[in-house]
Amino acid sequence: MGETRRMTVSQALVEFLAHQWTVDGDIRERTIPGMSGIFGHGNVAGIGQALKQLNVEQPDLMPYHQARNEQAMVHQAVGYARMHRRRATFASAASVGPGAANMLTAAALATTNRLPALLLPSDTFATRVADPVLQQLEQPWDTGIQVTDAFRPLSRFFDRVQRPEQLYSIALAAMRVLTDPVETGAVTIALPEDVQVEALDVPVEFLQDREWHLRRPLPERGALTRAVAAIRGAKNPFIVAGGGVLYSGAEDRLRAFVEATGIPVGTSQAGGGVLDWDHPQNLGGVGATGTLAANRLAAEADVIIGIGTRYSDFTTASRTAFQNPDVVFVNVNVASFDAYKHGSQLPVIADAREALSALALELEGFAVSGEYAERIAREKAEWDAAVDAAFAPSGLALPGQPEIIGAVQSSSAPQDVVVQAAGSLPGDLHKLWRVRDPLGYHVEYAFSCMGYEIAGGLGVKRGLLADGDDRDVIVMVGDGSYLMLNTELVTAVAEGIKIIVVLIQNHGFASIGHLSETVGSERFGTWYREYDGEARNFQGGKVLPVDLAMNARSYGLDVIEIEPGTSAIDDLKVAVAQGKASDRSTFIHINSDPLIYAPDGAGWWDVPVAEVSTLDTTQHARDAYLTQQKAQRPLLG
Repeated sequence: MGETRRMTVSQALVEFLAHQWTVDGDIRERTIPGMSGIFGHGNVAGIGQALKQLNVEQPDLMPYHQARNEQAMVHQAVGYARMHRRRATFASAASVGPGAANMLTAAALATTNRLPALLLPSDTFATRVADPVLQQLEQPWDTGIQVTDAFRPLSRFFDRVQRPEQLYSIALAAMRVLTDPVETGAVTIALPEDVQVEALDVPVEFLQDREWHLRRPLPERGALTRAVAAIRGAKNPFIVAGGGVLYSGAEDRLRAFVEATGIPVGTSQAGGGVLDWDHPQNLGGVGATGTLAANRLAAEADVIIGIGTRYSDFTTASRTAFQNPDVVFVNVNVASFDAYKHGSQLPVIADAREALSALALELEGFAVSGEYAERIAREKAEWDAAVDAAFAPSGLALPGQPEIIGAVQSSSAPQDVVVQAAGSLPGDLHKLWRVRDPLGYHVEYAFSCMGYEIAGGLGVKRGLLADGDDRDVIVMVGDGSYLMLNTELVTAVAEGIKIIVVLIQNHGFASIGHLSETVGSERFGTWYREYDGEARNFQGGKVLPVDLAMNARSYGLDVIEIEPGTSAIDDLKVAVAQGKASDRSTFIHINSDPLIYAPDGAGWWDVPVAEVSTLDTTQHARDAYLTQQKAQRPLLG
């Protein structure tokens, strides 16, 4: 037997994680560069003690970061992972019961977004020597079930260390999934509180540096040949570029490919940044929240080339975006699950970077027709003009969200990162934000989790700082999402991490309010108003006396309040510039008119309307819904 060290399970796990490295070509970085944790009776003596011990003995080996909410610390890990193109993420440790349960939403977010996050929720006694313990979930029909079992359907990997000897195989299996481009997402290792503190003789080799090389699979010859034939035969090909392009580091290959072929590109939310906004082939977002330019050409395309997209309902406009009766789908994806979406008969299961290289070689000499090229340029020019008009100051006392986006855009630097997740902002940003850097657009829209923005933005900034990058992170958030989860502003202040938060005060849920109108529910329950006892609803005119600027100020941020008036947009531009010039986190508060919308992109989202109703508004909405539904198709490619 080789050399061993006597350690607790927690000590061994923490030190093991500190020695894991992701290798992607010439890039080598720590897979788990740090750990966030909130301690309770489930982990204070285990993971908490292990982190303290390392902090004393080797403080740089596994840095600890304090968090204010368990869900938020996983959001930070996801934001970090996105900025590092899935090569690195944080571990998040929580205590038994509610601490663990608080991470469930974030686990679902990580898995849905195909972004790695390592979750270490604590569990009750494996020995059951104390049973039930405080915060233990009891199910009479299966006493072995605990809160951590809820992570099973939300995780790409789940296991529970019930004996110390299981640590080795579980930790290695978890790392395999965490660093697999196909399998990655939430990786959960449940740690019973007694097992965490048990000791074992750990082989030194388990604690040594280990490299995990990212797989970049090449396209198979047959699949590539069939895809090339389809593209060569296309008159109006169209590319849908998703997050896989960025995670593969394939944006340069994509740019070269579209410049050689002239094929236009529409992006999913995750694909924002694959081309600069002003690139001739970039028509902007596609689908339900897409641009009119992208959606018009997508509707007529005879070959759709999906690259690194999972084809969500927003990307396909609930299967109404692609209307050519003979449309064919070439789906390039590292995961067969996504490559076969919509019945594609032309899946190309490969890394985006490698597939684009192969396609470029095989399609040498191919280019779209001059007529199609002119159409692309015309549609792009028309949409760019529409965005310019939407950004133009109206002089209204309460500006609309498009104006606000335009002001923030004009005051930001090309490399700055905009962060968003939920409400009406993702749709407006998808249409309007002019991305000027591959990593400059971070909109979490797979789970679209209200409350992600501030925590995710903090993770984005951590990711940048880890690379020595001091560009600014601008978090844009509505009051509804802000109220869901804002306490990580305290974390930013505690660690001196600078982010700029632009709070758009809508006095309610702007996005769902608009959606409520389209389904005939008349914005019911979407305004923040004082309760009307006579009408028994919150639809009255008394706006709540909530001061979110004061809330942010109480956390220790610099706060700039934009007063309503004709100069609001100019004042906002000055405020953003002031925030950028500062070395502290800045919170900018501006009131808006939520009834002013972005230009229409002709996208649709399938939200069923009540089949029968006594409300005229719902009846009219049902008629409109049935009309739109007629455009849906199975999209069998």
